[in-house]
Amino acid sequence: MRRRWWAAALLTVAATPVMAQDAPVTRFCPNRPSLGASGCTTLPGQVQLELAGVDWERNDDGETREDLIRSEVTARIGLTRNSEAQIGWTPLGTLRSRDRDSGERTRVSGTGDVTLGWRRSVSHPDGKKLSAAIQPYVTLPTGRSGIGAGDWSTGVVLPVFWRIDKTWSLDFTGQAAAAVDEDGHGRHFDATGVIGVGYALTSDVTANAELSVERDQDPAGHVTRALAAASVAWRLTKRTQLDLLAVAGLNHDAPDARIALGGALLF
Repeated sequence: MRRRWWAAALLTVAATPVMAQDAPVTRFCPNRPSLGASGCTTLPGQVQLELAGVDWERNDDGETREDLIRSEVTARIGLTRNSEAQIGWTPLGTLRSRDRDSGERTRVSGTGDVTLGWRRSVSHPDGKKLSAAIQPYVTLPTGRSGIGAGDWSTGVVLPVFWRIDKTWSLDFTGQAAAAVDEDGHGRHFDATGVIGVGYALTSDVTANAELSVERDQDPAGHVTRALAAASVAWRLTKRTQLDLLAVAGLNHDAPDARIALGGALLF
């Protein structure tokens, strides 16, 4: 009996390292390409980069047509098992404008603002089942006029993600912000809500459909912007992703169209 007991103990000890090696060592759940945000966080010691190689947006109000082309990068740095720091930056942006009456054209190019954020998960930081988080942030006016907002702003994001099963998911992202006024000086209240439905086409390809409504109480004029979006994310490996986002404006005050191509990489 003693020999059997010692043999079982040795087998248990020998199997322990193997089980530890099989435990997951990555947590890869990009915000991209959603209009909203995910509820999961990056693991400590890991850095997740999310890149928009090309992000084009057109806004035509009948008097002026604007085309904004930019690249964006966000670094998500794991701090604890349920919190991360975020640094977002627009390294390059170009804004082209054309006055319909006079035909006058202008062009502004430069870097954009820097956004610093902190995400704290309150439920399932691995992004499974029902995950939720709180994410306060501040944006610093480091960008050139026309590309950057012109002043600092701050706000909080509340993402909630529900993975119903291996195929379907639902998500909601609420955001409240002290946004920069249109003239670049001072701040006003701005609130946005995004609701989305996800469907796994395969084990590596996921499609999302979203609806976004924003209420912007700028002193220059209170407006409501409604957007519809469709996106596809292709998981190349456990640490890499390519994605595509297409957005259409649903009312007069919303941008007419937007297309963004990018991806994510986990280190």
